[in-house]
Amino acid sequence: MKNVKNVIAALLNDESGQDLIEYALVAGLIGLGAVVAMTGLSGKIQSSFNSVGSSLTNAV
Repeated sequence: MKNVKNVIAALLNDESGQDLIEYALVAGLIGLGAVVAMTGLSGKIQSSFNSVGSSLTNAV
């Protein structure tokens, strides 16, 4: 039983791989922020392209 406790304690104290998980979480948050920002800007970008397109059509 003491051996099982030592193995569990060793697993709880093992920090290898922790940096990789932190970097993955940060990358995920940055990706989520980019998606939210692009979703918010998509309407403005679309209206700008429509405005330019209509100006070019009216100029001809």
